[in-house]
Amino acid sequence: MSRGVIQPSQQKLAEKLTILNDRGIGMLTRVYNIKKACGDPKAKPSYLVDKNLESAVKFIVRKFPAVETRNNNQQLAQLQKEKSEILKNLALYYFTFVDVMEFKFVVPEIFVFLHFSCQTVNFDLTKNYLDLVVTYTTLMIILSRIEERKAIIGLYNYAHEMTHGASDREYPRLGQMIVDYENPLKKMMEEFVPHGKSLSDALISLQMVYPRRNLSADQWRNAQLLSLISAPSTMLNPAQSDTMPCEYLSLDTMEKWIVFGFILCHAVLNSDAAALSLWKLALQSSTCLCLFRDEVFHIHKAAEDLFVNIRGYNKRINDIRECKEQALGSMHRERRKFLRSALKELATVLADQPGLLGPKALFVFMALSFARDEIIWLLRHADNIQKKSTDDFIDKHIAELIFYMEELRAHVRKYGPVMQRYYVQYLSGFDAVVLNELVQNLSVCPEDESIIMSSFVNTMTSLSVKQVEDGEVFDFRGMRLDWFRLQAYTSVSKASLGIADHKELGKMMNTIIFHTKMVDSLVEMLVETSDLSIFCFYSRAFEKMFQQCLELPSQSRHSICFPLLCTHFMSCTHELCPEEFMCPHLFICLMAKQARNLITDICTEQCTLSDQLLPKHCAKTISQAVNKKSKKATGKKGEPEREKPGVESMRKNRLLVTNLDKLHTALSELCFSINYVPNLVVWEHTFTPREYLTSHLEIRFTKSIVGMTMYNQATQEIAKPSELLTSVRAYMTVLQSIENYVTIDITRVFNNVLLQQTQHLDSHGEPTITSLYTNWYLETLLRQVSNGHIAYFPAMKAFVNLPTENELTFNAEEYSDISEMRSLSELLGPYGMKFLSESLMWHISSQVAELKKLVVENMDVLTQMRTSFDKPDHMAALFKKLTSVDSVLKRMTIIGVILSFRSLAQEALRDVLSCHIPFLVSSVEDFKDHIPRETDMKVAMNVYELSSAAGLPCEIDPALVVALSSQKKNISPEEEYKIACLLMVFVAVSLPTLASNVMSQYSPAIEGHCNNIHCLAKAINQIAAALFTIHKGSIEDRLKEFLALASSSLLKIGQETDKMTTRNRESVYLLLDMESPFLTMDLLESCFPYVLLRNAYHAVYKQSISANA
Repeated sequence: MSRGVIQPSQQKLAEKLTILNDRGIGMLTRVYNIKKACGDPKAKPSYLVDKNLESAVKFIVRKFPAVETRNNNQQLAQLQKEKSEILKNLALYYFTFVDVMEFKFVVPEIFVFLHFSCQTVNFDLTKNYLDLVVTYTTLMIILSRIEERKAIIGLYNYAHEMTHGASDREYPRLGQMIVDYENPLKKMMEEFVPHGKSLSDALISLQMVYPRRNLSADQWRNAQLLSLISAPSTMLNPAQSDTMPCEYLSLDTMEKWIVFGFILCHAVLNSDAAALSLWKLALQSSTCLCLFRDEVFHIHKAAEDLFVNIRGYNKRINDIRECKEQALGSMHRERRKFLRSALKELATVLADQPGLLGPKALFVFMALSFARDEIIWLLRHADNIQKKSTDDFIDKHIAELIFYMEELRAHVRKYGPVMQRYYVQYLSGFDAVVLNELVQNLSVCPEDESIIMSSFVNTMTSLSVKQVEDGEVFDFRGMRLDWFRLQAYTSVSKASLGIADHKELGKMMNTIIFHTKMVDSLVEMLVETSDLSIFCFYSRAFEKMFQQCLELPSQSRHSICFPLLCTHFMSCTHELCPEEFMCPHLFICLMAKQARNLITDICTEQCTLSDQLLPKHCAKTISQAVNKKSKKATGKKGEPEREKPGVESMRKNRLLVTNLDKLHTALSELCFSINYVPNLVVWEHTFTPREYLTSHLEIRFTKSIVGMTMYNQATQEIAKPSELLTSVRAYMTVLQSIENYVTIDITRVFNNVLLQQTQHLDSHGEPTITSLYTNWYLETLLRQVSNGHIAYFPAMKAFVNLPTENELTFNAEEYSDISEMRSLSELLGPYGMKFLSESLMWHISSQVAELKKLVVENMDVLTQMRTSFDKPDHMAALFKKLTSVDSVLKRMTIIGVILSFRSLAQEALRDVLSCHIPFLVSSVEDFKDHIPRETDMKVAMNVYELSSAAGLPCEIDPALVVALSSQKKNISPEEEYKIACLLMVFVAVSLPTLASNVMSQYSPAIEGHCNNIHCLAKAINQIAAALFTIHKGSIEDRLKEFLALASSSLLKIGQETDKMTTRNRESVYLLLDMESPFLTMDLLESCFPYVLLRNAYHAVYKQSISANA
């Protein structure tokens, strides 16, 4: 394009400023990372810490930038060995410094052409110019802070010299630059003397913007700043300003412009009152500025050190000291306080009326920018303040302000199409018309400017709402760049069309540019006005703020803002130096843990309240009532009366707040935060806060259930199943209430946890309640039964303690009655009860194995006795040859006891399942009852297995069959079958010996014997059924044989005359009155007349009555 009066080098001014600013940020990123790497002993280049190279490095730094390789071979000899590695590993560092040097030489060239008056109407040009000045200054300052820069550059160059025989071609200029910029600001103050006029003009143009932005909270409050409802009549009017882009310009950015700008052109401070006013206002606002990320610049000290050596600057030094004293945090504290309420009001109104995002979009971005500035100011100063005692730099409510920022950001993202629709109509229906009129009224408009202006009007006129509805992607970047170019063309001296003479045009175009951003650059606008990615570099302060937020109940509802901030971190990278940073895992995890802890505390309280309702606690109340009725004295005088359950719900007034109320309040606040967003996306990873909570609840619920069993391995104490069930239900009730706060599937938590508790070990390999209770019942309760301390009482369907010298530490009845077994079945479920049954069967299997050994020892005698039951004398002689008779009976009794316990467990399981799944249980029961007798045994066993899993009693116990069939068999099946038959013979012929035992007396009250021999009948039936099912024998025939032998042996007792031998004869007779699915009463009558059983019952009952009398 031919520009006439404009020099060719000026034609690309907009492009150069754009590219150089982006390049400068990339260079800052790389130099910053070098500084951090050199400051970290772990990340620092190894050559800088290598002891062998220490003398060489010191020599290089001392001689820098001179190169002397010939006369110092001894000191540099070590470098010869490492030269190739040094070149390879330090190349990235060295060429980064070279790039900085190239940037440093290019930037001043562009300043030469910027001798013009910058105004707020040419906003883009002014901003990019000042940004470049600050970026350039910042880059040189950070470069000077890399202490190892000389060592790195020198090492690389010496290695290059040794390898290629000459220094790197860039080294002389680079070395000189490093030396020149030892004190970068002092050097740049000299460098900017020629550019002082243009820089000061640009800075002074801020006098209409910066003071208006840097107001106190009271001034904001009086002006009703950011309020949509202060003037309801103008609520739908579009927010307008003559300086639209300046309204949401970062205050922090402007302060950097002013501070660094006036340091570089400091002479204007003595000659221009407006400049001095801006300078002093900036010095009063902050004590330090952000250079880049967490690198800061202490304004007052640096400025004072620079000015102290300049003649005639005593007054400026005094100004700096005065401003330093006035630079307090109270103003910023009050601003944050105002912004919290202002942003809350704005977010609430926009949530209710999102259509207002159209006309009031400027308010939203102003609010975001103001809040962002105050948050960054606090973060920067809290980490770098000298006065640690002041409260102005500690804000426990900062999370609330960040949260409302996130709410506004969410509204903009959610209702982006609403804003697009509004501004598309605005651009085409109003902006295009006004701009066209302004262009038509221009007295002078060169051809090139006219073409650009016309393209603006045509672009806006062609817009329509249909494009928004069709989801068309808008792109006005070209239009905005053209306006930037136009500013450059019209801002130089001697321009045909001077922008300074047509301010209305500039103001209108700035407004139009803002409107175009509302259509195609909403995400970029959010980054520009509310990016808080700087938190990534203040990780300690970030975590501290988060902890403060969690500790303050009123702020915990806003804690989600910290994980949300992690989504900002993606915007702090640059294509010249891509990096990865921290993720929100830590914060979400801590939030979930805090919620879990609150829930656990509530559950503990609820379990305590549920425990008060247990039946055991009503005994004292009943006792007091009985004593009161009989007028007996109760307890000690002055003893406090026990509070009845439910007292905690009685409130004297609404102000009374219990601990449970506080916990619920804290939980609801925190759950609001966890439920605020369904998921977060950070660095292509998706984080779901609710899943974190679910996971933590599962882990804690698992630990709590196991913990509530209160199992003590040393003392073998454990909670009663009914009490544990009560506590678990109370816990589950609380967890179910969590669904009122958070959208999570708590049923999934129950299924995952409770199903794991029905297994031997959970998913983490830890013991479950199934393994704990199984172990306790087997190793504690049933072991004490075997030791004779506990007996099974059929009449009570429970195990009961027997009076012994050593009292047991637990009451067996409280763990084995019907209600406790049902509670156990509720807790363990069918899977857990199956595991319990399998464990019981394993113990039975071991007893049967021992019985088989005893049978083998007496095989010959038993074989003869099997065929001689009708020869009394011969049988008596053979019986005397038997060994271990008592052991056989004891082991069979133990088997009977275990089977009796299992029948209690199975009955309880059936009762529980009948309540939960009655139709399914009745179907299984019907299926079992109607299985034909001729059915194949494999099919029948499958049916029995199904029935057993439902708690139904079976003729043949499938679990026992599996346990016995899994025993190792070292002999032939025929021998195994013979041993099984002889086992029945052994038991049958051994029964008469029980009559001589004192403990064998039958007790009508318990419908059994105190030594548990009444369990023999169940053992005989079940063992016979299992063994002969395995060996495919006839169960009925074998039991008939057993009955014949047993009756023959017992009838002989009646002929005995020794009273000691026959003391409990009638009690032993009653063992034959056993219920068996395989034998009939007719068969019993033929072997052992029922009249004998009737007489035996009469005798034991008569004996019991006389004993009681």
